[in-house]
Amino acid sequence: MLIFRLLWGFFGSSTARWTGFIRGPRAIANYLRGGWYGIGHNPLGALSVIALFLAVAVQVGLGLIAEDEDGIYTGPLAGLVSIDTSDKARDTHELWFNVILGLIVLHLAAIIFYRIRGRSLVAPMITGKAEVDPRAQPMRRGKWWLALICLAIALGVSRWVVAGAPPFGP
Repeated sequence: MLIFRLLWGFFGSSTARWTGFIRGPRAIANYLRGGWYGIGHNPLGALSVIALFLAVAVQVGLGLIAEDEDGIYTGPLAGLVSIDTSDKARDTHELWFNVILGLIVLHLAAIIFYRIRGRSLVAPMITGKAEVDPRAQPMRRGKWWLALICLAIALGVSRWVVAGAPPFGP
């Protein structure tokens, strides 16, 4: 999913693209003053999604090189690092899960906050349809065939990594 989402951030709909999703400090300040309007995540919501994406990416990366204490589970790339590095990755992997839980709680709290204020975010997340401010720029939909290509690439890379990511070349 991470690989697909990373790719979809370059080739997806206008609200999914990183360039339309990531906003700077000025946009965040403008949003906090009530002056932001747009389609998709607001600037703070975008920061939350980016934090979740990066946190899960770190967790996956650590899991790929980690080996448990009993040696029963070994990440597919653990053989590429020393045992000491693998042990440190395992320990960090276990602790890092709490960071992800904290970000999930924060994300859910924001959804509940908006619901209490009379704006449901769950239905638009599921259906992709929401009330749009007339001042917002129109959204450009993603192409289904690009989604399939991104999915195929993501599956291929995932399969390659799970197979132990043999090095390129002879």
